Amino acid sequence: MASHDHEYPVAPPAPRKGRGAVTNLQGRYEKDERERVDDGWTHVSEEGETDDAPVLRTQVFEERAKSILTRNSSPDIPFRVSLNPYRGCEHGCIYCFARPTHSYLGLSPGLDFESRIYAKINAGELLERELDKPSYRPEPIALGVNTDAYQPVERNLRITRRVTEILSERGHPFAAITKSSLIERDIDLLAPMAQKGQFMAAVTITTLDADIARTLEPRAATPSRRLRTIRTLTEAGIPVGVSVAPMIPFVTEPDMERVLAACAEAGATSASFIVLRLPWEVAPLFKDWLAAHFPDRAERVMGRVRDMRGGKDYDSDFSKRMKGEGLWADMLKQRFHNATKRLGLNQRRHGILDMSEFRRVEKPVGRNPRAVVDSAQMKLF
Repeated sequence: MASHDHEYPVAPPAPRKGRGAVTNLQGRYEKDERERVDDGWTHVSEEGETDDAPVLRTQVFEERAKSILTRNSSPDIPFRVSLNPYRGCEHGCIYCFARPTHSYLGLSPGLDFESRIYAKINAGELLERELDKPSYRPEPIALGVNTDAYQPVERNLRITRRVTEILSERGHPFAAITKSSLIERDIDLLAPMAQKGQFMAAVTITTLDADIARTLEPRAATPSRRLRTIRTLTEAGIPVGVSVAPMIPFVTEPDMERVLAACAEAGATSASFIVLRLPWEVAPLFKDWLAAHFPDRAERVMGRVRDMRGGKDYDSDFSKRMKGEGLWADMLKQRFHNATKRLGLNQRRHGILDMSEFRRVEKPVGRNPRAVVDSAQMKLF
């Protein structure tokens, strides 16, 4: 990956309306090196937008995946199995830790990640095949951890809907994390599962400031709409947690207590937080975004990030990557603890999903299908 001569660009690229990344930064596996050149003909409006930039339309590519369940053994992640129906995410969150995965496709983790979406059209078929194997042993599945399973393309493709139908039919517990109100579409399936202890939801709310959210997560639901989603899910009997993530110093961090209070008022019963993570190409992409949107505080933001990362932009150590380290990280943890205690969040036992009604559908040749029930309880989130 080409290195930056300066931590922040001398003349930051103008942001594109409706997109998070301000550049199409070269992926670390690309062979040809790119360099942005300003020939003097580009005109930037008073709002900071490039007047003559071509509209960047979202392209969706069908992908026939070879497998659909991903397993991890990371000690700082509360689930072992995850399912992501899409690669790339149109929400365009500048901080997304999944951006570098587009490098494996020979694409940019920048604008390509949020405009070139790969849809795993055979996700349902693969999931059925996996769950119905005699050797399969059920574990709770985390849905949409890397890229949002309810991002805009799902409205028409309905891959997540099909996955949910399969899990519902088999009584297989799962949890979903999202920034989208589209999850409300599937309440008819999710509410009955929640009543049986087979489903829980988590909604990410980074800030209540709509202006910041518009540049930070441009195609996700607005903060106020996400709060309404929490209330709607809660009223349907679905347990909802809130993820206040990522915590960005001097940008979203001042909003933490207000976010938690609003979510508690909307019905959330649990909460978690993660400090800003900048692995691989996310670091230069985020710095470009800072230079374009918050030039007055860019140095302060990155200085504080490094305070929590042992002087580096990022530390991948399992014991540090989610919460950071040092005085400022400790202060954040204390603020979070005080706020959740005051609001009554995280007071009840949560995150236990009931596996006892899982049914593996066997279809022997010449015989009627039958359901096989496995019993277990597992903790998720």
